[in-house]
Amino acid sequence: MSKIVVLFHSGYGHTAKVAEAVATAAGAQLLPINAEGTLSDADWATLAAADAIVFGTPTYMGGPSWQFKRFADASSKPWYAQAWKDKIAAGFTNSATLNGDKQGTMQYLHTLSQQHGMIWVGMGMKAPNHKAATRDDINNLGGYAGLITQTPSDASADEMVPGDLATARAFGERVKAVTERWTR
Repeated sequence: MSKIVVLFHSGYGHTAKVAEAVATAAGAQLLPINAEGTLSDADWATLAAADAIVFGTPTYMGGPSWQFKRFADASSKPWYAQAWKDKIAAGFTNSATLNGDKQGTMQYLHTLSQQHGMIWVGMGMKAPNHKAATRDDINNLGGYAGLITQTPSDASADEMVPGDLATARAFGERVKAVTERWTR
C-alpha cells in the first residue's frame, strides 16, 4: 500500500476541509503546517517516508500563504539530498474568488515539486464547459494543473460548495491511483 501524505496550511479552515476530502479519497495521512509555518522532526520523517506528497495552501494575494512558503523554504534540506526525487506530487488551493489568481499558487506548487525532482499529477479530468453546468459539477472551476476550489470570504468551512468537495475526492482518487501505479 502506498504512503500518501496531504501536507497543507489552512488559515480559516476552508483549505483544511479540502485537504480532508482529498486525504479521505486517497487513503492519505493529513499533515497540517502549524500557524507558525513549521513542522516537527516527526513530520519531516513522515514526508521522507511518503511515496506521494500532496501540497495544499490557500491563495492569499496571488500566492501561497506565508506559512506554506516558510515550509517550502525549509524543504531545502531534503532538496539538497534529493530526498523527494521521484516521489509523486500534486497540489491544491482555495481562495475566496472564482479566479483569485489561483494559477499563481498552482505554478508555485508545481515549481516546488520540480525543484525536488518529483513527478507531478494534474487533475486528469475535463471541466464541464456547457451551459447547463453548475458549481456542483465535478471540476466546475476548470483546474487542470491541480485542484482549485472557491469559498466566499463570508462562508464557513461547513458552507463549502459540495461540487468542490466532490472534485477534491475525485482528485484524491486520482492521486491514489497514480501513486499505486508508480510505486508498484
